[in-house]
Amino acid sequence: MTYPGQPPNDPRRDQDRWSHAAYGRPYDPYSQGTPHPGDPYPQGNPYASLPGAQPYGAYGAGYPGMDPWAPYGRDPVTGLPFSDKSKVVAGLLQIFLGSFGVGRFYLGDNQTGGIQLGLTVIGWITAIFFIGFLVLLGVGIWALVDGIMMLTGSVRDKNGLPLRP
Repeated sequence: MTYPGQPPNDPRRDQDRWSHAAYGRPYDPYSQGTPHPGDPYPQGNPYASLPGAQPYGAYGAGYPGMDPWAPYGRDPVTGLPFSDKSKVVAGLLQIFLGSFGVGRFYLGDNQTGGIQLGLTVIGWITAIFFIGFLVLLGVGIWALVDGIMMLTGSVRDKNGLPLRP
């Protein structure tokens, strides 16, 4: 194999430094303990011996035990990663503004949020016929129960992930 600027019959091309180590990485003579020119730590990195230190580029470097596929942690019961949505925020939004579907919109459930918002608007429009008050009462109870369910963790986000605490 030749490289740009290297004559095709160069005897260095068959030396060990052009061979490929594991994972297809080219052999690096500096990885054997020889310091790089201009290396700020020629005797080795003094921080490498600290607890939790991992090789450069390792997943969770500086954060021992971090799972890159579950940045908010995992549910201890199911093992599913937690959603980026908080159940406290979703529950409080649903309790206080649930008749407008705000808690459901926060979770990404636009269909249920739209139904709650639509029923609230219909309830206010038909309130002059007194039937709208029953609709508003029903949506209010639905929003309260839905908010309590969100606070207890019974509701999941739009991707089916459990809400984070």
